[in-house]
Amino acid sequence: MSERTAPRLPKWPFFLADLVLLGAAWLIFWQSRTPMTPWETFFCSGCVALGAVLGVAPYLLQYRAAMKLTEADRLTKAVLQIENLEIIGRQITNATANWQTAHEHSIHAVDTAREIAEGITAEARAFSEFLQKANDTEKNHLRLEVDKLRRSEGEWLQILVRILDHIYALYQAAVRSGQSNLVEQLGLFQDSCRDVARRVGLVPFTAIPGESYDSKLHQLAASKNPMAIGAAN
Repeated sequence: MSERTAPRLPKWPFFLADLVLLGAAWLIFWQSRTPMTPWETFFCSGCVALGAVLGVAPYLLQYRAAMKLTEADRLTKAVLQIENLEIIGRQITNATANWQTAHEHSIHAVDTAREIAEGITAEARAFSEFLQKANDTEKNHLRLEVDKLRRSEGEWLQILVRILDHIYALYQAAVRSGQSNLVEQLGLFQDSCRDVARRVGLVPFTAIPGESYDSKLHQLAASKNPMAIGAAN
């Protein structure tokens, strides 16, 4: 906004009137008798005083106009500032409303996130429990399978030991019969069977005649341990 300037007051009429009044005062003084009468002194002084007033009057009027213009400018600026304050107030109100809305949305987002986190926690807990149950079930199943394998291993080991015992009994019977061909054939058959048994970890041994029984080394034939063959051999 461009600044306004006070209108310029023409000063020459005031200066002309001032000169006329000063001339009238000089004329009264020049034509008066000495001493001057009171009326002459009054008119002479009035002309001089009025001329002085007219000489100062344009400056006073211009100063008043400038002051009024300055006050008007200040008032205009104050109105603009008030309008700016109103605009700022509206902006603050809008910002407050937007902040309130954002705050409500943030609270809703936090609540939603909390619900999601609780749901994830519950799902994770349920999944962990499911995995634990599945793991326990799998362990129980594997334990049962291991037990079955152990039982089956023990059973077929017992069967294998019994077969080897019977083969050894046949060989001893052949030895007692005195038939060398039969002893040789049964001996070869027994050695072949023992070689097969060695592949699964069974090693036969023969007790030394006259050796005393040692529980750490020997085992009775009626024992339930299938891993030993040779106590009766």
